[in-house]
Amino acid sequence: MTIAGRKFLLVEDEPVIGFALEDMMIAEGAETRFASSLDEGLSLAEANTFDAAVLDVNLHGRNSYPLARRLLEDGVDVVFATGYGVEPLPADLARVETVAKPYSVESIKAAFARMQQAGT
Repeated sequence: MTIAGRKFLLVEDEPVIGFALEDMMIAEGAETRFASSLDEGLSLAEANTFDAAVLDVNLHGRNSYPLARRLLEDGVDVVFATGYGVEPLPADLARVETVAKPYSVESIKAAFARMQQAGT
């Protein structure tokens, strides 16, 4: 997947990790919007159009599944990020790729590429 020229929603509740992710994506040529909570992410998704999103699974004790569902309904490519190891996802989100923290831009690209190969 090409990152350059695409608009990404990045949702991460740990600011250092979130800003590092944002820096990585901008360095690859992406346009980004950053949120640090589920509610902020939902607001950004309501007010903007995105091509893709990287969502931390656990946002201050709340999972990002409602945001992922909303984005997927709009045809947005979604990748989950987690520092807790890869957990089983709800059945309706099982097709969403997950990257483990600490991640790199290469692991994010690979996750999006696997989704495209799978036809999701």
